[in-house]
Amino acid sequence: MRVVSIRIMEEEPVRVRTPKGRQVLGVIEERLGNRRSKVRCSDGYVRICRIPGRVRQRIWTKEGDIVLIEPWTVQENERGDLLMTYSKPQIEWLEKRGYLKWL
Repeated sequence: MRVVSIRIMEEEPVRVRTPKGRQVLGVIEERLGNRRSKVRCSDGYVRICRIPGRVRQRIWTKEGDIVLIEPWTVQENERGDLLMTYSKPQIEWLEKRGYLKWL
């Protein structure tokens, strides 16, 4: 006789990094190559964003991903750095809290 234990899956807490200061949320529209992407941001601008070297190995992107952007101090409406991508549970959390109303 085999005994199978069923464990009810409880929701685990989700840690989400929200925009602070000048940071904005965005959606990757197009990958341009050489660690650069065209991103439509929540403040209405379309920026060309690069993945900085300090996070290059940790970030994998594709078109349609929700990302966190830090605009440059120079050319702030045209350029920015891509800080992180959000996973599906994190995106659901952002939607529940109203951060993605602009989509």
